Amino acid sequence: QVQLVESGGGSVQAGGSLSVSCAVFGYTWSTIYMGWFRQAPGKEREGVAAIDIDGSTSYVDSVKGRFTISKDNAKNTLYLQMNSLKPEDTAMYYCAAVFRAPRPVLVPDEYRYWGQGTQVTVSS
Repeated sequence: QVQLVESGGGSVQAGGSLSVSCAVFGYTWSTIYMGWFRQAPGKEREGVAAIDIDGSTSYVDSVKGRFTISKDNAKNTLYLQMNSLKPEDTAMYYCAAVFRAPRPVLVPDEYRYWGQGTQVTVSS
């Protein structure tokens, strides 16, 4: 059973930076495709960033140039570094995983395993 445990997040003023992490337990790290998603109150969950098993990355247009997804294979941990944060980035952030290649990569329904979420709040 794959388990995803997120940490990090918090509150920051606009223009600041935060990072979130996702530790993966229960399966072979190298065979998992992973992504970060977010959901703001009253809105649908949206894909933010994804990383393939070969390390290639994808981002939603609204975060390109500001967010960076990465993974540490030795620690079985996924990261999302968020810079130049905006109030519209405020949401619950979730990591997700799937064993087969998700296509499209930023669609929540393509992912099977989900973390519990961590809150990111950006004030103006």
